[in-house]
Amino acid sequence: MTLQIHKLTQYLRGWGHYYLIANAYQLTVDLDHWIRRRIRMCYWRQWRKPRTKVSSLMKLGVSERLAIACGITSKGPCRSSKTKGINIALGNDYLASQGLVSLRDIWINIHYGK
Repeated sequence: MTLQIHKLTQYLRGWGHYYLIANAYQLTVDLDHWIRRRIRMCYWRQWRKPRTKVSSLMKLGVSERLAIACGITSKGPCRSSKTKGINIALGNDYLASQGLVSLRDIWINIHYGK
């Protein structure tokens, strides 16, 4: 999964520096939110079985009860990616540690410079 995140990060950086010159802050925030949700969906699909889902969530810091509730759900990956347990485990900090950049941060750096 980290290879896909690396490729996506390269693409987002290039896209961000080329197109984010416009004053479309809310659009970048919405797109950033959508990309992160899709990545959470990919992780969820990659884990496949409920037992793997539960153990992976627990390894990433989710309580046992919440991990079991998320792992045995019959919701699809898109709907599951919005749940509390998955957002705790695969939060923005975790995705950033995996190498994902934020379009919002790129936009802020372009417009206000750090």
